[in-house]
Amino acid sequence: MRFFVFKTPKPKSFTYIPRYYDPDKLALEQKKAAMGLDSTLTHHEQIRLQMSRRWRRGSSVQEGTPMSKVITYAIYATLILGSVYLIMFTDFIERLLSAFGVTH
Repeated sequence: MRFFVFKTPKPKSFTYIPRYYDPDKLALEQKKAAMGLDSTLTHHEQIRLQMSRRWRRGSSVQEGTPMSKVITYAIYATLILGSVYLIMFTDFIERLLSAFGVTH
């Protein structure tokens, strides 16, 4: 038989109620809330749904038009090709290295 000086505490009880995720039910509830029909979404969930809709709508504007993407890619290609030209076909790198005192 063991003798303890201090009383050991009882383990804490663990109460966990599992929640089941049903994507179809969630999509239906969100559609109901978007149309303004009676839904079981809480006030916080409705606000979250409104925010996600607004963010999605705003993100499509920020992506840009296809023409702006073409211009961006053209600028990148020009920078890359210009850098390759400077490195391969001019003595720019050699002059830059000699300016810093590095000789080959």
